[in-house]
Formats: sequence, structure tokens, C-alpha cells
Amino acid sequence: MAAAAPTATSTPLIALVGNPNCGKTALFNRLTGARQKVGNYAGVTVERKEGQFISPKGQPWRLLDLPGAYSLLAATPDEVITRDVIAGTRRDESAPVGLVCVVDATNLRLNLRMVLELQTLGVPMVLVINMMDEATRRGIRIDTARLQAELGMPVVEAVAVRAGGEQALLAQLDALDWADLPAPDGPRPVARLAEIPVEQTHQRVGQLLAACVHAPEHASHFTTTLDRYVLHPILGPMILAALMFLVFQAVFTWAAAPMDLIDAGVGWVGEQVQARMADGMLRSLLVDGVIAGAGSVLVFLPQIIILFAFILALEDSGYLPRAAFLLDRIMGSVGLSGRAFIPLLSSFACAIPGIMATRTIGQPRDRLVTILIAPLMTCSARLPVYALLIAAFVPSRTVGGLFNLQGLVLFGLYMAGIVSAMVVALVLKRVLKQGNSQPLLMELPDYHWPHWRDLLLGLWERGSTFVRRVGTTILSLMVMLWFLSNFPAPPDGATGPAIQYSIAGMMGRALEVVFAPIGFTWQICIALVPGLAAREVAVAALGTVYSLSQSGDELSGALAQLLSQTWSLPTALSLLTWYVYAPQCLPTLMVVRRETNGWKVPLMLAGYLFTLAYLACFIVYHVASWWL
Repeated sequence: MAAAAPTATSTPLIALVGNPNCGKTALFNRLTGARQKVGNYAGVTVERKEGQFISPKGQPWRLLDLPGAYSLLAATPDEVITRDVIAGTRRDESAPVGLVCVVDATNLRLNLRMVLELQTLGVPMVLVINMMDEATRRGIRIDTARLQAELGMPVVEAVAVRAGGEQALLAQLDALDWADLPAPDGPRPVARLAEIPVEQTHQRVGQLLAACVHAPEHASHFTTTLDRYVLHPILGPMILAALMFLVFQAVFTWAAAPMDLIDAGVGWVGEQVQARMADGMLRSLLVDGVIAGAGSVLVFLPQIIILFAFILALEDSGYLPRAAFLLDRIMGSVGLSGRAFIPLLSSFACAIPGIMATRTIGQPRDRLVTILIAPLMTCSARLPVYALLIAAFVPSRTVGGLFNLQGLVLFGLYMAGIVSAMVVALVLKRVLKQGNSQPLLMELPDYHWPHWRDLLLGLWERGSTFVRRVGTTILSLMVMLWFLSNFPAPPDGATGPAIQYSIAGMMGRALEVVFAPIGFTWQICIALVPGLAAREVAVAALGTVYSLSQSGDELSGALAQLLSQTWSLPTALSLLTWYVYAPQCLPTLMVVRRETNGWKVPLMLAGYLFTLAYLACFIVYHVASWWL
């Protein structure tokens, strides 16, 4: 393919459409590469992805990746967007001139229903049978020529996760005359779909499968054998707990060496800048504000990469739907729908996509409860805070000759958030009106090894997002905090560090009155304020505050060593507890407001989380002070 597609408005727009998890997005990435624009559809939080590419004959195309949908008879906001864009009824969106419908070769029975619905609209369409390598491995044979004749549309095979797996589609696009098709002059007849009996559609799907697909009588022997253990009512939860335990052990054990390298590199940069610049405000800004602040967060990049590597590998291997199945009964016992599992799991990365994912929950009460407890899942932004305090106050030693003590503590913090979420859900079940919960219906795919390309792309995306936050949001907040911590200058004859007399120092002293009962110092109170913008900023803020409030030998060690010398253990335990429960960052609250169309739910969310955090910290601090 050529390097870049022109951006002329005359470039024809085609759309990728298909069921969730059919490999549609992998095909989109394969076709467009880095030439993508990601945003949201106007007025909603559904993601919009558009890219460009050039076919082998030089024809430029615009490609729209529509949200996954099981049917054009929309039941979720994602399906509404897909239906309206195809029908040409969205005012802010041009209707595509043609469709590329992607189906999973291993699950044609489910996917072909969408194909038949799209056919009734009369839109020019190419059918792409994806995952052909997986179908071949399972012994599934598909007569694509016969299927093409039965459907009366072009049918091509693809393996989107492999280089060159899109070539058949590109050749087919060059063979069509879509580039000269005009945009539709009116809405496409989506309403007629409601008039087609469901039984008729299922019957037609059965006829197509009988004529064009030969599948082995038995499912994958490996999957069947493994599921005997993974889905066992006793062994299954034990395996799930063991996997999660392994993840948190690895976060500390495997990340130690690269974290030391990053820490040493940041320290070296700070020393070089300090040695080559004259003493003054600019050197203080660079060393104490920029390097000490941003560097203290960047050091946690290896731990975040390891955490996401496990999550992405478990998702791609086919294990996560099994985990949802195992947890469905437990979640149902506290009044949650099994559909809440995926949004809650997404919240371990960040509460924002987790809350947005609740759109798939049809029952309003279930969706509201899931939104209210999603922030209790330990998002990746809290990991730097946890890692800093655990490294400072928990010795790195082995328990029972096998387990890392720091990993055990981290596992306990994650479990505290999960258990608390279940308790809150149980309380909300009693408080809110009980509706009819939806049963959990999901496909359990066969197990397979994760695709390394997708895994590496996912890690690159999440790692680069974290680094961008360090270089933009966190860096700008650290510069702002440095100014607040240096102005006004201390009065003549002042004996304490300059930060005590600054605006930040005065804010910290004022907040200390409120937070002193839970053991927080004025330095912690300063760090909590910018932490409202992004959780991990608190670590950078502590680095900035302490670099300005300490001097001499106290600055010779890393931040973790400094905190271990300055704070009491009850204070550290109280701050860890605060980050388990405290109100989420402001962007999370804004997403809740947008998802619920008002301020009532976000204010309720912030209020109950703040109260829960303060009470829990008060108990932990005073019990620890008495016990220790």
C-alpha cells in the first residue's frame, strides 16, 4: 500500500461493520496503520474511528470503523450509532457508499444474522470472512464460492492479525466500482427490518450453513478439556484467584530491575542539570519541579506495562469470558448483573472506559449501581501511589519461601477495593428499587495463544498514553505546583523551608485541620489537590513538595526512603486506605455526569466515596496507632 492517502473530501467513505469480537478492529488497523483519527460521535460517548488507505491500484479510501453490533434492531447505544450511520440518519455523519461486513469464520451462525439484515438495505457490500486460520485449525471448511453465490455479494477470506491478511479485500475493492457511487439521497429503509420474522432469518442462516459450511461434530478437544477445570464450580474460582495473585506478584518482582534503571537515569539527569546550571529559580524549576515531579511518576512505567500485559493476554486468550461466567453468581448475590463484569474489569485500567462500557447494561438500576461502584476498582493511576508507599514501608522479603511480601500487600489492596464494591452494591440493592436483572449471555470462544502483534500494539498504546500524561498533564501540574510552592517568598528571618510560607504551604496548613484526625501531614494535603486532576500526580506532587521542604542529607535518598524516614507507619496505612476509597479524579466525575445526563449521580458518587474514605482512614489510622 502507498504511504499516505489524500484528504480530499471526494475520497469515498466505506464502513467496517460486524459483531463484537469478529476481528473488525484488527482489520481496520491492518488497513489504515497510523493514519487514524479517534474521537467521539457528537452528543454521545461512543468512540468514532476513521482512517485512510490506498488500494493497490492507487484508489484512496476513507474507512469508518463502526461500533460492534449484533443487530440493526438496536438494543444498546453502540448499536444505535451503527444503525443510524448505515441508514444515513445521523445529521453529523455522511452515509457510507459501501459496507465491508466482517464475520468470524468460527462463529458464522451468530454473525450471518447481521449479514442478512444488512442485505435488506440494498447497500453495496463485501463480506470478509475473518479468522480463517483459526477456522482451519478447528477443522471448519467454508465454501466461499458457494456462499458468494448464495448471498449474491463478493465474499473474501482474511486473517487480519497476520501481515498480508488483508490483501484479498484490497484486490476486491479494486475490482468494484464503489469509488464512483454517489452518496445515498435519502435514509435507507432500516424500519422494514422489524417486519421480517426472526424465525425466517434463523431459517435462512441454517440453510446457508448447511450448504456452505462443514464443521466437525465436536468442539475443540483442548478447549473442552481445559474448561472442565477452568469452569469447575470449585477449581474455577481457585484458578482465577491464583492468576490474579500471580499478576500482582509479577508487578513487583519482575519490574524491580527496569524501575531501578529508570530511577537511576532520572537521578543522573537531575544531577547533570544541577551541576551545569547556576543556582537560581530556573534550576529549581527544572530540578525540583520538572525532573523530580515527572521522574517520580515515570519510574512506575514497568509496573503498569506488566499489569496490562497480563490483562491483555488473558483477554486475547479467551479466558476473560470464563472469568465473567465464574463471577456471575457472586455478582448476582449482591444485586449486580453479570453484564457488569466487563465494565468493572475495564475499570482496573481506568474508571472512565469502565463507566462508558456500562452502556451495554440495559436495566437502568443495574447500570446505575455499576457506575457507582466502578471507581472502587483499583485503576492503574493508583498503582504508582501504591508502589511508592509499599516500597517505603513494606520490606522486600519472601514469605513462606515463595511469595513476595510487597506483592501480597498490593494484592490485598486490590481485593479491598473489590470486596468493598460488592458490599456497596449489596447496600444499593436494598436502597434502590429492584428491577429485573438481565441474564448473562455471552459467547465462550475457544482458547488460543495471544496474538503477539495485538498484544504489543496494546502495550504500546497504554504505555505511550501513560508517558504522554507524564509529559503533558502531570508536567504542567508540577510546574503550577512549583510556582504555588515558591511564591510568595518567605519573610525576612524565616527559619522554616520556603514552601511553608508559600500559597501551597498555606493551602496545606488549612487542609491539615480537616485531615489531621486521619494522620495526614500538610505535605500530603498539598499533594491531594493536584491529585484530583489525575491520581498518579500525587506521587509527582510529593516529590516536588519534599524536594522543596527538605534539605541537605535528607535529599540524598529516593522519595521512598525519604517518606519512610518522615512518616509514621499509621500515616502510610491511612494514605493507602484513602486511595482505595477516595473520590476519583475530576475527569471520571465529568464522564459520570455525561453518561447520566446530570450532576445528581456524580455528586452522590463523590459524596459517598469521600465519606467512606474518611471513615475508613480514621479507623485504620487510630487502630494502627494503638496497635503499633
